[in-house]
Amino acid sequence: MTTDAFFEALENQYANQLPFVVYSRPINSIIKCWLQADDRLHTTSNFTECGFVFAPFDINNLSVLLPIEHCQHYNLETSFITTEDFTTTAVKSNDANRHLALVNNGIKTIKSGTLEKVVLSRVAEKPLKSYNPITIFKRLFNTYKNAMVYCWYHPKVGLWLGATPELLFKVEGKRCTMISLAGTQPYLETSQPNWTSKEYDEQQIVTDYIVKQIAPFTTKTKVSDVDTVKAGNLLHLKSYVMSTIKDGCSLKSIIEALHPTPAVCGFPKQEAKDFILKNENYNRQFYTGFLGELNLKQVKSRNTNRKNVENNAYTTIITASNFYVNLRCAQIKDDKVCIYVGGGITKDSNPIKEWEETINKTKTINKVLD
Repeated sequence: MTTDAFFEALENQYANQLPFVVYSRPINSIIKCWLQADDRLHTTSNFTECGFVFAPFDINNLSVLLPIEHCQHYNLETSFITTEDFTTTAVKSNDANRHLALVNNGIKTIKSGTLEKVVLSRVAEKPLKSYNPITIFKRLFNTYKNAMVYCWYHPKVGLWLGATPELLFKVEGKRCTMISLAGTQPYLETSQPNWTSKEYDEQQIVTDYIVKQIAPFTTKTKVSDVDTVKAGNLLHLKSYVMSTIKDGCSLKSIIEALHPTPAVCGFPKQEAKDFILKNENYNRQFYTGFLGELNLKQVKSRNTNRKNVENNAYTTIITASNFYVNLRCAQIKDDKVCIYVGGGITKDSNPIKEWEETINKTKTINKVLD
């Protein structure tokens, strides 16, 4: 399929108000799209189906599914998409006092109780005179090669798009890979990152949490060294956690164990989630939820050398899923864009710096908006 035909199909789908998702995974030149044939709202609660899933922060609410059998699928391989020039205007952030009060409340609660970390967020709004979500996706793809970039639409749910650097986990057969990502600072070309103990502690909380949570369901867990990674105009601390899934373990059990992670919720999970739902005073919806391919069949090939046999090709069909945490994302509704941003709060957090961090995070999406 040509580039023009690929995006023409997407434009027609959106013009007809039919569900779709278009996305590209990190360090990947392949763009995929799923086009649902009708506007029926499909959901999942057990994650046994095959398709593309869009799940909320509160997993007690239903996740939206684009079922594989109800969708047309197209792939496009390209490294750059031509788009028109545009000028970006700043996002006005005028709720500093409210967010500072929220962060101070979080710090106070942490110091006085069992809560160790809580991720607190806000919404920054920006008017849009005119927009084309497919054009915005093209800009995301050109700009953020180290992220999962996407545009997702369902007429009965809404329009979301983003560039998330964080893998919740991926499963290939019995192999499960997770990422521990935390800590944030602006990327500066002229200097090396200077991480504080607060940020290393924050990242270690996420790592320890992942290892503990998956222990009942996996074996042979290994954790990589901590490294600095760049995501757009930001830097983060990152490590990989790799395990083997035990026989008889369901995908849903791993989802419930890991989601939401301390990187988007806090620790302990239930106490942090309760604090968020009580104090943030808005509905996150799909922000800090997750999205991705669910239970797709994948062909694995390998070449081996056995006695008296050279270069034998062995192929295996496995079930694969990959879910990305819905960060650096926005919802477009009416004539405005709602940009969702937040940060991890610990006992050592500085409220002013936490506010500034959320401002830096709005730049990821705002960079591709008129």
